[in-house]
Amino acid sequence: MALVLLKLSASATLGLTPFPSSPPKPPKSHHRVSLLRYNTPTSTSRFQFQPPKLASLPKIRALNGNGKSEPLHVPPENERPRWENLLNTAASLYPLYVTVGGIVACLKPSAFAWFVKAAPTSYSLSLGLIMLAMGLTLKFKDFIALFSQRPFAILFGCAAQYTIMPASGAIISKILGLSPSLSVGLILLSCCPGGTASNVVTLIARGDVPLSIVMTVCTTLGAVLLTPFLTKILAGTYVPVDAAGLSISTLQVVVAPILLGSYLENAFPAAVKSVIPFAPLLAVLASSLLACSVFSENVVRLQASMVSTSLTSDLSLMQSAQTILTGELGAVILSVLLLHFAGFFVGYLSAAVVGFGEAQRRAISIEVGMQNSSLGVVLATSHFASTMVALPPAMSAVIMNIMGSSLGFFWRYVDPTDSKVDSPKIED
Repeated sequence: MALVLLKLSASATLGLTPFPSSPPKPPKSHHRVSLLRYNTPTSTSRFQFQPPKLASLPKIRALNGNGKSEPLHVPPENERPRWENLLNTAASLYPLYVTVGGIVACLKPSAFAWFVKAAPTSYSLSLGLIMLAMGLTLKFKDFIALFSQRPFAILFGCAAQYTIMPASGAIISKILGLSPSLSVGLILLSCCPGGTASNVVTLIARGDVPLSIVMTVCTTLGAVLLTPFLTKILAGTYVPVDAAGLSISTLQVVVAPILLGSYLENAFPAAVKSVIPFAPLLAVLASSLLACSVFSENVVRLQASMVSTSLTSDLSLMQSAQTILTGELGAVILSVLLLHFAGFFVGYLSAAVVGFGEAQRRAISIEVGMQNSSLGVVLATSHFASTMVALPPAMSAVIMNIMGSSLGFFWRYVDPTDSKVDSPKIED
């Protein structure tokens, strides 16, 4: 959903690639546009770094969906309708929605009972809506053009996604001695593709946004085969895993809606254009509802465990809290924290070892560390008997977004001095 927000804010397609350095003068058939320009404050100190505003974007060059050069006008923020700006702002608050929803799920789990009762159908439809919104902004010709310009970086990022995270999930579950259900849930989460929220976080972190976008699409399409295959290998020792069923479900709730959305965008551009301003917010709300509903399912069990602990012991409030956090709930929180930390850290480190520049390292780190937890929730509730399998993906929706956003804002204030990561231009 963050991918949809990112692309809508530019009113352009996936083929839009930023060029921080000044390129040669383009042909007359191309039009250069500048998004959300800003004036960098002048500093009297040579070594004082002034962090850019969040909305700052470099100049870009774009092609239309047919691969032909046409005039392209991207209205600045103040020229758009006020209601559209409000929708975009509301959609950007995804981490806040998930956090507030998680608190509501803890205090009043019954608030999500209407959605939980319709599961797993309601969960699958929610994820389908999110992927459909993503497909509405996707033009495969531009996507393929960008892929052909930088195949090594994209393939490396995808390989890192499906090696670092699954290996980390398996190792963490072993070290912490998680129960079979929680181990399967953590491994399933680690085998999911990159989350679409990573695209906005990469923008905040001043990373390589086009690389992040293409990695998200590639890992999402690859999830049809890789997610079931890796889950069966790593989690098959705990419980039986129906790899074929996982693959079919992934195809139905992820790939099919993306392809449908892309088709609708090409076949009915006028109708899609009128719907697109509402798509990001709907996708964000659907994702938040999905994660918090699954979390609320498990809160009842966790609360029962807490009550049992407090009634059967004479421990103080602090000691009771310590006992609870060292139990199942604490194990889930710690395992999810370690999983995403491993993704961020090892993803960045591996990109640095290979020799990528700073902006690409940030993009790969964020893409690897942020998973599509919604897919993990849907697969867990559809193919595993224990509701606890879905708890790690549901907890991830809250923890991952807090960690990712914090990392993004930290990197925003760290100057990426390496300029060799500039994105290549997409030519006819």
